[in-house]
Amino acid sequence: MPTAPANGIEIAYETFGPPDGRPLLLIMGLAAQMILWDDDLCAALAARGHRVIRFDNRDVGLSTKCDWAGMPDAAAAMQAALLGERVDAPYTLPDMAADAVGLLDALGIAAAHVVGASMGGMIAQAMVIAHPTRVLSLTSIMSSTGDRSLPPARPEAAAVLLLPVVAGRAANVERAVQVFRTIGSPGFPFDEARVRELAARSYDRCFHPAGVARQLVAILASGSRRKGLAAVRVPTLVIHGRDDPLVPVEAGLDTAEAVPGAELLVVDGMGHDLPRAVWPSIVDRISALTARA
Repeated sequence: MPTAPANGIEIAYETFGPPDGRPLLLIMGLAAQMILWDDDLCAALAARGHRVIRFDNRDVGLSTKCDWAGMPDAAAAMQAALLGERVDAPYTLPDMAADAVGLLDALGIAAAHVVGASMGGMIAQAMVIAHPTRVLSLTSIMSSTGDRSLPPARPEAAAVLLLPVVAGRAANVERAVQVFRTIGSPGFPFDEARVRELAARSYDRCFHPAGVARQLVAILASGSRRKGLAAVRVPTLVIHGRDDPLVPVEAGLDTAEAVPGAELLVVDGMGHDLPRAVWPSIVDRISALTARA
């Protein structure tokens, strides 16, 4: 797996498609390694003329771990955020956006189409706000502006993400099954075999709970991007599941409202995951956006 120096750390990445294709940077979410951008989905995007780049965010997968920062108190950070208080974090989402820009630098890419899912959508938003010339188009999937007035996650979805992290491959696979049964898409069949396979691969690549806690605190410390999104002028697509229990659909509606001229695709039956059945629609909409941009 190649790595590249970016923003003072090392980022592990992988590419699909022709080197001269439209550069498409995929940013994954909290605790999620780049392999959650499924190989087949990446291949489908590459077949539509993209040079697809997926990578591990800092603190997960094969990228640099920020262990110098220690293990944060995620529960205390969540309580502070709920009270509207300041949340201290060793790094923030804009820092993670700078990582993505650094990866583009290392690959010699002046600007890319950027797609982010969940926390990855937040990073993509931070990237276009702070580095507007590096983003050709923005696709924000099942994400949020970070506005604290938005509806919170459903209690069962919030609770499942705070399940204790246990050691061992088998236990972590079972935990992943429980998580995705809770936050996944009620309108589509639950693909337990795929969840188990990805959870096992993720555990084998890297098991690093402290990094996940630091990513969570980075989200809580980064605040709202709504004001910055009002200045975005690149073509933007917002995709959200109508039945998302973790990041309710109101967050997607708010994102589309915040970005002038943004397109909105609300998928009935979709929760906080990317069911295979919605891939053709997502590939079509992203490809149309990048071709136009």
